[in-house]
Amino acid sequence: MNNTIIYKGYIGSVEFSEEDCIFFGKVLGIRSLISYEGENAKELLDDFHGAVDDYLYVCKSEENSNNSPAAKINI
Repeated sequence: MNNTIIYKGYIGSVEFSEEDCIFFGKVLGIRSLISYEGENAKELLDDFHGAVDDYLYVCKSEENSNNSPAAKINI
């Protein structure tokens, strides 16, 4: 199982809680804490994409130039 996901150059972790029966993760390589979750893979991806899009919107609104991921991966 791959335990990372990528969207718009941002890398997110993928973890599973047996206790809560939910997938969750956080965006890696940035100072801000951006977390997401879902009951299945599709929900996790949708929430991850939405969290990154929201983060980029806030950074643009605040004219924060430090919103780039720490490292981009070429695929």
